[in-house]
Amino acid sequence: MLRYGDAERWWKPLLSHNLPSDMRNVRGYGYTVLHNYLFIVGGHRVASQEMSAAHCYNPCRNEWAQIAPLNQKRSNFRLLAAQGRLFAVGGQSLGTVESYSPEADWWTCVSSMPEPLAESSACECRGMIYVMGGYTQRDRNLDVLRYCPSSDVWSVLRSCRTRHVRKQQMLSVGGTLYLVGGYTHDLWGAPGQSENALRVQSYDVATGEWLRLKESAARSGLNLTCALHNGGVCIASRDAGARLLTYNLFSGAWEAGGSFPAPGHNTLLCSLYLPHWL
Repeated sequence: MLRYGDAERWWKPLLSHNLPSDMRNVRGYGYTVLHNYLFIVGGHRVASQEMSAAHCYNPCRNEWAQIAPLNQKRSNFRLLAAQGRLFAVGGQSLGTVESYSPEADWWTCVSSMPEPLAESSACECRGMIYVMGGYTQRDRNLDVLRYCPSSDVWSVLRSCRTRHVRKQQMLSVGGTLYLVGGYTHDLWGAPGQSENALRVQSYDVATGEWLRLKESAARSGLNLTCALHNGGVCIASRDAGARLLTYNLFSGAWEAGGSFPAPGHNTLLCSLYLPHWL
């Protein structure tokens, strides 16, 4: 585990950076931050079965702890924090959803998505969970889905008939969703015009308005991980060179950070408050 110093613009290891042995060489896991705790759940090993194991990192103690496992093994899914709970949404050929209570240390099955999705994106926004893009078992998914944790109900907000997105990283600020990287296909554009440039797009959940924001000079928006930090979207990508990139949400400018150790398949980026002694 590494930490990035904004002032030094450099990466350095934490005092103790050993991951639990059963977390090593795991891909396709879900991860999120809740109350300044980092949670890593599920995934799979190369040529191995999916996993249900779940772990939590406490930055104040610099310790990892194992928590209750998922009820259903899953990989390539979205792990989200909403209303004080965790939600494991979908997975490989799955439409099921589980909710985790930190107080009870227990996963509970909640309402499934209307249908399973592959290569979709999801995030929390104002207490709700939004899912968009990807594919159903029959066709492109053009619907924007919203899940309300309080009522345990999924609803279709609207259909997006102008573009199809997939494999994006998705974050939210206020009432705006930000989609980073991935593929965007303009349905009314030139035939075969699928784009995978590293760009940031925004979607207003109230109006349904899309905005295509400034594009980076990086050649690809795939194979990346990102996190919100200090008013920007920080991005680490295997295809964008060996530097941390930040998209400033206020100025709309791309900024290059310090050199990044070459990301591998297991890399994740998150923002945590750390004690000074780490």
